[in-house]
Amino acid sequence: MRKEYLRQLIHASGIFIVFLNWFFNPIITILLCIAIVIFVEAIFRIDKTRKIPFFSFILRNTKRDDDERGFVYFFVGIIITLYLFRFDVMIANAAIIILLFGDSASTIFGKRFGKRHIPFNKRKTYIGTLAFFLVSFIGAFTQLSILPSFFGALCGAITEAYSPIDDNIPIPIISGIAMSLVIYLI
Repeated sequence: MRKEYLRQLIHASGIFIVFLNWFFNPIITILLCIAIVIFVEAIFRIDKTRKIPFFSFILRNTKRDDDERGFVYFFVGIIITLYLFRFDVMIANAAIIILLFGDSASTIFGKRFGKRHIPFNKRKTYIGTLAFFLVSFIGAFTQLSILPSFFGALCGAITEAYSPIDDNIPIPIISGIAMSLVIYLI
């Protein structure tokens, strides 16, 4: 479980992207995210043959055996979100926060306390899904009003629970769409 806590701490540390998005044009933030992906990919490749101070320790203590490219999906989801919602930084930030903190909370609480599985997905639990929703709602509410935050968190939780692909891509996109629809149509 220690490995998973460390992994989720790194996942949540992506909050720096939200801060960058406050100060820079979303296109600049996208370019910085692409640079990070390239840098980390280079670290992965070098780490296969040599130890790299600091980075090798983190990789060996956080990488899942079955998932070497989760970070790529993580950044792809964020990059697409930044691009799609560049017209409204607060929606983009709320969607990214939902991914960062909701996904981490669902993993930590679901693995630690989850006993009962949700219908149609035996890998997810009610506790994990509820943790995703509550943490996401609070996080999104730091950026937007209550109604879009609620629907963004709800759609994010459902996406996390039932996405057939790596959830790092669809969570912020679907959450952002839901929040946009609430803001611009209601």
